[in-house]
Amino acid sequence: MRVLIVEDEPFLADAIGKGLRRETIAADIVHDGAAALQAVDENGYDVVILDRDIPVVHGDDVAARLARDHPDVRIMMLTAARALNERVTGFELGADDYLTKPFEFPELIARLRALERRTQPARPPVLEAYGLRLDAFRREVYREGRLIRLSPKEFAVLHTLMNADGGVLSAETLLERAWDANIDPFTNTIRVTIANLRKRLGEPRIVQTVPGAGYRFGR
Repeated sequence: MRVLIVEDEPFLADAIGKGLRRETIAADIVHDGAAALQAVDENGYDVVILDRDIPVVHGDDVAARLARDHPDVRIMMLTAARALNERVTGFELGADDYLTKPFEFPELIARLRALERRTQPARPPVLEAYGLRLDAFRREVYREGRLIRLSPKEFAVLHTLMNADGGVLSAETLLERAWDANIDPFTNTIRVTIANLRKRLGEPRIVQTVPGAGYRFGR
C-alpha cells in the first residue's frame, strides 16, 4: 500500500510516516493542499491521510477535488474537530473515513488496512501458494511450515507480487507500490531486494524474472 500524508505539523507528519514504514506501508509526506494535489496527480496512492486544516489549499477543497478527479483514491480525514456536523461535512466532501486528533496509532493502521481493501478486489488476509503462506495481518511468511524472516521491503514486494495472482509486475510498479517518493527510479534497489528475497525463500525459486517485463510470483 502507498499512502500520502498531508499534514502541516512536521513532527506529527514525520511520526506518522515512520510508523507507517514500520508497517511496510510506503508513505510520502507533503505539508499543504497544493502540494497534495500535485503529488496525487503524479503518483499512484491507495489512501490520502488528509489533515483538514492545512495551508494554501484547504483540506475540504483538497478532498472535494480528489473525490472528483481521483475517485479510486481513498481519503482519511484527520482533524481536531469532534463536532458531529464537522464529521458529516467531511463525508459529504468525499472523505471515506474520519479520525480525530489525538488518535491511537494501532487504530490508524487498522483503518488504513480497511480502506486498502476497498481499493482492490477482495483478497484474503492470508495468501497461500506453492507451499508459501503469507499472513498480512501478522506480517509473517512461512514456507513449508518454516518461518522466514523478511525485511519490511522484502515483505512488501512479496505481498505485492502474490496479490498480483501470477501477473507480471514491472520494476517501476514494484517501486511505486513498496517505496516512497524519495526512491531513485533508476536505482537497482528492486533487483537487490528480489535477489535477497529469493535467497531467503530458498529453492525451488518462486519469484520469477520475466525478461524485458518484470517479475511474477509462481513457477
